[in-house]
Amino acid sequence: MKTAESSPVTYEDVESAAKTIKGVVARTPFEHSSSFSRMFGGSVFLKLENLQRTGSFKMRGSYNKISKLNAEQKKHGVVTASAGNHAQGVALSATLNRISSVVVMPQHASLAKVAATKNYGAEVILHGQLFDDALARALEVQKERQLTFIHGYNDPLVIAGQGTIGMEICEDQEIDYLICPIGGGGLISGITIAMKKLCPSAKIIGVQAAAMQSFAESVRVGHIVKTDAGETIADGIAIKQPGEIAFGIVRSFVDRVMTVTEDEITEAMFLLLERSKQLVEGAGAAPLALLLSGKLNVKGKKVGLVLSGGNVDLNLVRKMITRGLIMHRRIAMVQLDLPDRPGAMKDALTLIAEGGATVLSLQDSPLLSEGALNRFHPNVLIEVEDSQHLDKLIESFKGLGLNIRVLSK
Repeated sequence: MKTAESSPVTYEDVESAAKTIKGVVARTPFEHSSSFSRMFGGSVFLKLENLQRTGSFKMRGSYNKISKLNAEQKKHGVVTASAGNHAQGVALSATLNRISSVVVMPQHASLAKVAATKNYGAEVILHGQLFDDALARALEVQKERQLTFIHGYNDPLVIAGQGTIGMEICEDQEIDYLICPIGGGGLISGITIAMKKLCPSAKIIGVQAAAMQSFAESVRVGHIVKTDAGETIADGIAIKQPGEIAFGIVRSFVDRVMTVTEDEITEAMFLLLERSKQLVEGAGAAPLALLLSGKLNVKGKKVGLVLSGGNVDLNLVRKMITRGLIMHRRIAMVQLDLPDRPGAMKDALTLIAEGGATVLSLQDSPLLSEGALNRFHPNVLIEVEDSQHLDKLIESFKGLGLNIRVLSK
């Protein structure tokens, strides 16, 4: 039977990483959430890595790795491939160590993330449409310039750096469950090594987007598999195949790897922003999404959620908020069925206003309307307090003999 001591990454490696990053990488809060504790019937704690330098946990592993390069490696500099968080972690870590860095990013990478990576001091090369294209180019650059490649998750020193999160959690709070995002596996494997030493009774759960579940599928079949690219809002854990080092650790010591849907991730992002005032990216919201899914019962338990990062494009934030409001029926598109006579629309809008709702937009599509020609069917986007308020408004229409139906779910 494998033990954590026989792992390619040991607790002593994590301890060494903690010393290396001390004073450079933030010790992030592990906050109790009263709102989510009430929602799920346990005690829920949030590990706020979205508040970390560069906006994600990636700084821990990249700084530990880069700081421990030898003089010759530092002289030549480093290179990596990334679409976001790892890019920024490597760029700042290299700058703090006074060495050069090159980051290859896909051409479609977020402009904000490209700008941030440049601002942290890296030379950015945009190449290819997919991460794999950027990775291939980064390996070419490595050979051309004799640079050291910094892997995002399949590197013992990187994994050890991420494991410092597990040390902090165990020092701050005794928990029954730790739920962690899982993509390539560097984060959860490092945390697992630390927690198996410091708080071994805690169960560790990995969570991945169902749209791209390479790690979950690999664990299910018992060996590493490569999956096709899927579209997910959790781009930080959208990895085609697990890292070999991480897979061995996860298979041996992680209790379960589970998946969540896009709607569950979106709702989790929305609730974290509204209830906890934390802006969290899709990957970081995946642990809360697992609780929302109902697949894991934590009633009466102490559970920690690793919110791995908060680098979200502002356009995506706008869409997420709108989708969340629709999910919770606080914004709804309703279609009215009204007689085609003067004043009918005014009466309907008055009824909406008297019901305490706000009209956000109004659209009439007579060419798309069905039924009698002496009636019209405007679509009205309204804002209400909650689901009960919307139901009450609908009943008030029906009480006057007016037909109304909700188009958005």
